[in-house]
Amino acid sequence: MIDKLFPLDKNYILRQAQFVLEEELMDQMVDELKRSYTYLYNPLQLMDQTYAKILDTFDFPRDRVQLIYRQLCGIYRFKNKDNQLELLFDGRSHSDKFTEEWQTALMSWLRELGQHEQYVKTMLRMTLLYDTESRAEWAENHCKAFINQYFELKVVKRQGELKLKIA
Repeated sequence: MIDKLFPLDKNYILRQAQFVLEEELMDQMVDELKRSYTYLYNPLQLMDQTYAKILDTFDFPRDRVQLIYRQLCGIYRFKNKDNQLELLFDGRSHSDKFTEEWQTALMSWLRELGQHEQYVKTMLRMTLLYDTESRAEWAENHCKAFINQYFELKVVKRQGELKLKIA
């Protein structure tokens, strides 16, 4: 984790909440991907070879999903720039509040992204329908580009730094 100058800064608390939820939300990302595939390509849920493979696959490269999860985490932190902690009067901690807000936002984003064929196809190619490393890498690059385009972000790399800009 990054060295903390201000341990109670909103960004640190939010990043920690995202890190704690990573495994659980990655599983939910895959479940939502299966639902999106069903909605887009097989609404009658007819069992064919591809659909059966998608539903029955639980062993796939999780590092690909983790990469997309972390990209979405960064986009969320970038879009929610206000780093001032607010006073909470409902008895919850800031960590609980950020955890709940992040979980809600991610699930909403996944449902929105799941309506786009490009996202669904690339995520399937790099996870549940994984066959070769080169195809998965190609799909990963296209998925990252689609997500950046969807959220109207442009990633600029200069002298080893990655910067996000609104396109």
